[in-house]
Amino acid sequence: MTIRWTYAFADRPAARLADACAFWTAVTGTRLSAFRGDRGEFVTLLPEGADPSGKLQGVTDGAGGAHIDLCTEDVRELTGRARQHGAALVADHGDWAVLRSPAGLSFCAVPWHGETVRPPVVSGSRLDQVCLDIPPSRYDSESAFWAGLTGWERLPGSRPEFTVLRPPAGLPHRLLLQRLDEDRPASAHLDLACADIPAVRARHEKLGAVVASEGAHWTVMRDPAGGLYCLTGRDPETGGLPAGPAQGAADAG
Repeated sequence: MTIRWTYAFADRPAARLADACAFWTAVTGTRLSAFRGDRGEFVTLLPEGADPSGKLQGVTDGAGGAHIDLCTEDVRELTGRARQHGAALVADHGDWAVLRSPAGLSFCAVPWHGETVRPPVVSGSRLDQVCLDIPPSRYDSESAFWAGLTGWERLPGSRPEFTVLRPPAGLPHRLLLQRLDEDRPASAHLDLACADIPAVRARHEKLGAVVASEGAHWTVMRDPAGGLYCLTGRDPETGGLPAGPAQGAADAG
């Protein structure tokens, strides 16, 4: 079983989907595909001269969040492997499936359509990471689940609460596993690698985002649809931290 490609999904309330579409097309330099789904809830972000790797979904329950789609040539095999590692099958749509990780994070197994070319860096940033926020009581088992399912290289992060799962070269998204400080439900959000966080932040604020909080080398933002995401101080080309004292954790979040 090989994961050939990934899609990072921003899940936003259906009533705010138009706001999310306007914002995320602007920050990723993309245009929208046709809407699809029973309620027109799915749309893909289409870059110029590259294959898409980002999508939006309008959800009717809750405030949304994020999830990852894993693309493969054999959805049945990937679904079976996920279940062997402890995932639950939520919905079987025939040629794709919705699953839930042991800690309760949703993800999808979907067919690969030949995507190979990553979207480019846009205005100093690139959407390149899905961060899984995991309660401490579930962190070890959830980390083992994602490492076992993907087979990706497992690396220590720049801080003790981070673990990175780095995919093979050419895939568009990494997974960052973050151990939370408290036992609350697991969630997920999107991360952008930024060459200059203040510059990217200023651009995003002009597009309607607001700062929610600031960390050691990241800024938590809230987009115009109410969803949280992070601007992280990493090289948008490589995903690594800048050269310097932290270079030993260059691939960390």
